Amino acid sequence: MLRLTRRYKFSASHRLFRPELSAEQNRAIYGKCANPFGHGHDYVLEVSVLGPLGEDGRVTDPARLDRLVESAVLSEYSNCNLNLDVPEYAAVVPTSENVVLEIERRLARRWHQEFERKWPVLERIRLYETRRNVVECLVAALPYGAVRAEMEERECLRTA
Repeated sequence: MLRLTRRYKFSASHRLFRPELSAEQNRAIYGKCANPFGHGHDYVLEVSVLGPLGEDGRVTDPARLDRLVESAVLSEYSNCNLNLDVPEYAAVVPTSENVVLEIERRLARRWHQEFERKWPVLERIRLYETRRNVVECLVAALPYGAVRAEMEERECLRTA
């Protein structure tokens, strides 16, 4: 089994706050990230897939993965305000953890439109918000989703 990881970049701004809390409470939880004017990041997104070596000598066609990431994520996330421009964050604080989980959901929903065959499977999504803040979603460990169910069906996961 081989892993292929592709790296993507996008810039976006956000503000970490919960509207039901006071400004002081938000500052206590989110610190400077609760600034009412928001702040931006140059994110680095890594998407990893697993699969056997194909007849063409590759795990998958990287261009297909690029198309999926562009259409499902980058087209909406690049140069935007996550709080205002991405509907999913109207009710969810766009922390790096929530962003990586939403990216996983977006990729999972469209996975079989781009990859009709058994392989590759989505394995991991890693989001670098800063040099010091990196969040990783191990897709196979998620307790939900079509990708996990399919991996179990294909016996990629050993469940008790």
